[in-house]
Amino acid sequence: MCNRLPQTADWPRALNFPTNGNRRYNSRVALTESTMLALGTPAPAFSLTDSTSGETVRLEDFSGRDGLLVMFICAHCPFVLHVESELARVAAYYQPKGLGVVAISSNSIATHPQDAPENLKAMAQRVGFDFPYLHDSTQEVAKAYTAACTPDFFLFDKNRRLAYRGCLDASRPGNEVPLTGKDLRSAIDDVLAGRPVTADQLPSAGCNIKWVPGNEPAYVG
Repeated sequence: MCNRLPQTADWPRALNFPTNGNRRYNSRVALTESTMLALGTPAPAFSLTDSTSGETVRLEDFSGRDGLLVMFICAHCPFVLHVESELARVAAYYQPKGLGVVAISSNSIATHPQDAPENLKAMAQRVGFDFPYLHDSTQEVAKAYTAACTPDFFLFDKNRRLAYRGCLDASRPGNEVPLTGKDLRSAIDDVLAGRPVTADQLPSAGCNIKWVPGNEPAYVG
C-alpha cells in the first residue's frame, strides 16, 4: 500500500530525495496530492491531439474496453520520470487484457516548454509508450477530471464510472522502495474481473500541474 508523503517544508530531505541538482530529482518541486474525485463519477469527455501520431483521440474511442486508465503525466516531473518505466509495463500488460490506456499532459508550455508536444513524443518513444499521449493545451480536460498532480491516475470501469483514483505504489524518488505498480495493478485486476475496487485508496502525489497563470482551478486552493 502506498504511503502519504511527509507534509513538511523539508520533505525532500525526509524522503532522502537527492538535492545535488540532478536534473531528474530537483528538490524545488511543489508536493501536491490527488483531489480524490468521488468514486462513481462518470468519465469526463475529451477530444485532444495525440502528441505521437498527430491524430485526435476522444473518450469514445475507448468504447468496448473493459476499463479505462487516464493518467495525467508530463515530460519533466521527477515523480513521473521515476515511474515512467512502470507505466509502460502496466500498459503493455493490461491493454491486451481489455484495458484502454491514455496519458494526458496539461502543463503550461509557456512556463514549462519541456512539456511541449514534441517533447511528449520524444518521451513516449524513449520509454516505449504504446498508448496515446495527449496534449491538453487549454487545461480544460485536467479541470474536468480535477487533476492536480503528476502523476495522477483515474481508473474507470467498463461503464466508465470512476473506480480508483489512488497511487501507483509506495515507491517515490529516493525512498528506495521497489517500483511495482502494486496498488494500481490491484485496482486494474479488480476492474477487469468485474469486481468492486476497495474504497480504501490513498492519493497519488507529485509535482503540481503547471497551470497557466490566472487559469488555476478553485480546487487546487
